[in-house]
Amino acid sequence: MTELENKLMMATKLAARGRVSRRDFVQLAIATGLTATAGNLLFAKALRAEPKKGGNLKLGLAHGATTDSLDPGLYYDQFTGTACWGTLSNSLTEIDSTGSAVPDLAESFEPSDGAKKWVFKLRNGATFHNGKPVTADDVVASIMHHRGADSKSAAKSLLEPVTSVTADGPNTVIFELTGGNADFPYIVSDYHIPIMPKKDDGTADWSSGIRTGPYILEKFEPGVTATFKKNPNYFKSDKGWFDTVETISIKDVTARTNALTSGETQYLHRADLKTLDLLKQNPNVVIFEVTGYGHYIFVMNVTQPPFDNPDVRNAIKYSVNREEILQKVFQGHGTVGNDNPIAPTVKFAIDPQPQHKYDPAKAKELLKKAGLDSLKVDLSVAEAAFTGATDSALLWQESAKAAGIDLNVIREPEDAYWDNVWLKKPFVASYWAGRPTCDWMFTTAYAADAAWNDTFWKNPRFNELLVAARAETDDAKRAAMYAEMQQLVHDDGGLINLVFNSFVDAHANNLAHGDVAANWPMDGMKIAERWWFAS
Repeated sequence: MTELENKLMMATKLAARGRVSRRDFVQLAIATGLTATAGNLLFAKALRAEPKKGGNLKLGLAHGATTDSLDPGLYYDQFTGTACWGTLSNSLTEIDSTGSAVPDLAESFEPSDGAKKWVFKLRNGATFHNGKPVTADDVVASIMHHRGADSKSAAKSLLEPVTSVTADGPNTVIFELTGGNADFPYIVSDYHIPIMPKKDDGTADWSSGIRTGPYILEKFEPGVTATFKKNPNYFKSDKGWFDTVETISIKDVTARTNALTSGETQYLHRADLKTLDLLKQNPNVVIFEVTGYGHYIFVMNVTQPPFDNPDVRNAIKYSVNREEILQKVFQGHGTVGNDNPIAPTVKFAIDPQPQHKYDPAKAKELLKKAGLDSLKVDLSVAEAAFTGATDSALLWQESAKAAGIDLNVIREPEDAYWDNVWLKKPFVASYWAGRPTCDWMFTTAYAADAAWNDTFWKNPRFNELLVAARAETDDAKRAAMYAEMQQLVHDDGGLINLVFNSFVDAHANNLAHGDVAANWPMDGMKIAERWWFAS
């Protein structure tokens, strides 16, 4: 290494600490043989290499409803998930950038008895925002919050296999399950299962907003905003860099884009793909795209006519031109779906056959088999479901005509879409951010009694396999079970998977990060904990 190269290496380290100006750094880079452009890029990379404290982060989110609640069992989307979980709270485990379940509030976790028993050890020194130490009793109360007979929690079906959860001293929690579950550490990372303080009556205190996370709740206005200040006693000293965080509900994508470009916010959730090329030209903006497990979908309630007939369901699946929608609506940002909710990158994923490609003749054949010459159905959509839902439905409306299917596209109000339309009307636009394991995705959305079973599909064979596969420790046998389950959803279910989407967001160019998690948008919805301002 030459003397100049050695000086450049030292300058890079100093730049990361804010102790070298851009001008001096670039001049030194040119002296070593780099171009000015390369020097500037190296300087920018150096700035992002080391987190810096301070600043006020404002996130412009596509979600939010006036019915939002601090009750974690009722977190519907990225507004409550990012604000009330990723910013405010912690679960026992979390998903890292490799897709693995790793300790969060737990320090360790160990299985026994064929993974029917799991023992979690809690971290020492973790406290709630009111200064109270986190104990095993708090964990028990938090888990039980979702398990009552009248619970409406989205996590209820995930925790159904838990037969008991007990405290063994102040720092040990023991879970007993109905059967083996090698994926159980993934389950307790769910954003609906934060750890909350135990109240005197033994229940979990969800309403106060007191949690354990990197930021303390200051104000919560459902459907509008949530504001937070830094938690000075956060148990992770290497996380939580901002002074304050604000999550703002901006459901209109043009308004969200303007908020970013004007500096009102530093992060744009769900960028407008139609104007992405224009946004790329802004030197103060960085496009942030991550391939995760998410999918944009339409769902049919299979208990409601005409969707109670599997031939009708499959006719509808063949009437949609997914490739056209991928290119025209999503500008190619994604992979065509095939009515399987398991993303190709998830372990045990298959591509069920036959491919549900656009085939009007096949659709007509299936309608005839169902005793129909034509079909007219209402389809409810809103951009709250996913950006591009309306355009997707209108394109589909045109392609479906050749199949003898008349789609009446109903544009629903954005606000409270998840309360008044999803799970209420029989044919709607929806989305899933996906899950990192087959069991988790299936248990949340396709198990017979899952709170979020948005197709209302109850297939006895599927539910039998769901229990068996969860307990199976032989990977070959487990793979065969999950393959059959994916085929059943594809052949018989009420799911129309348009695309496995990429998370396409944008942010200010001074917002920095390390390796990101892909289990949810915005770095696993933990952007406030993991990111920082580089300058």
